[in-house]
Amino acid sequence: AAALQRLRQVFDIEELPPDVLPRKKPPQFMVDLFNKVADANGITRAPGLLQGDVVRSFEDRVHVDHHHFYFDISAMEKGEQMLKAEFRVFKLKRTHRSRRSDTQHFCKVEVYELLESENKPQKKHLIASRLLSLYTEGWEVFNVTQTVSKWVGNSRSNHGFWITATYVSNNGMEHDMVTFAKSQSALQESRNALLVLFTNSNKRRSHSFVPSATTSFQNQKQPLPNLMLPVFLMTLLRPRAAAAAAASSPLAGCHRRELYVDFHAIGWSGWIIYPSGYNAFYCTGSCIFPLGESLNATNHATVQSIVYTLKLSQDVSMPCCVPNELKSLNLLYFDEKQNVVLKTYKDMVATRCGCH
Repeated sequence: AAALQRLRQVFDIEELPPDVLPRKKPPQFMVDLFNKVADANGITRAPGLLQGDVVRSFEDRVHVDHHHFYFDISAMEKGEQMLKAEFRVFKLKRTHRSRRSDTQHFCKVEVYELLESENKPQKKHLIASRLLSLYTEGWEVFNVTQTVSKWVGNSRSNHGFWITATYVSNNGMEHDMVTFAKSQSALQESRNALLVLFTNSNKRRSHSFVPSATTSFQNQKQPLPNLMLPVFLMTLLRPRAAAAAAASSPLAGCHRRELYVDFHAIGWSGWIIYPSGYNAFYCTGSCIFPLGESLNATNHATVQSIVYTLKLSQDVSMPCCVPNELKSLNLLYFDEKQNVVLKTYKDMVATRCGCH
């Protein structure tokens, strides 16, 4: 229980979300975004692909009025810094063509911030406008960063968005010439409007254990959670990896071994969408002199190994085999309010080991 509690702290999960998979499907945009920034195991493909370290998606909560779109953003955490907000709405194709001789095939779409409740749509502030074709369909993305920043600071000011579509022709002005998708059935769920927030968590995630005076890691620069994680998760090793670990020689040189974290075994598979698990790896083995190039030893570790081998000081221990290169892990999951979140966790996968 204590180990799983600590694991929740590492993944910054205060309350375990309810199990919603597989009955609830994530927005396709969030799935595509995950696949863009991470491989199938959740490992970041390349740095800088994502703006911030958290992407939150909120689905429209209004299912009747085709003009009104409302998003509950209360799941935003305190101290979270918003970088960008996108209002993503799916424009439906107009199938009925007018018999009039007008050659104008465009309409003017305007997005407003509602300043009062949805019952008073006349009180609104224009955010964005653009011309759209009447006879095409697809996603339209509006930058609403300034408006949503205000909502984050004052949740009571969030009354949602209001969209109008106006068609100007030789015969005057017409309204509601095009409509935007609403989630009224399972078929239209993938086209439901989204509010997507790109943020920085501003959390170091370094609330680690205080090591004892005898802990060999106490003088290491490597953050403690990454070194301690394998200790807590040994029971989740794949059987073949565990057997190989037990059979190996204790005198083997510093190297990397598999450490597969299985979210199903932990009991988290009901709310984590991707990945189903990941290989964190861990470092083990000795750092006895001479330290070859394959051990990726620092100069300090080399000197320490010489002093240890020659027994020049009784207080000097053998250098430690630890990760000296780590990559970040990306999780796509449902939060406690069933919003889909993409979060990046730094230094979660050991990609190289060395003597330090």
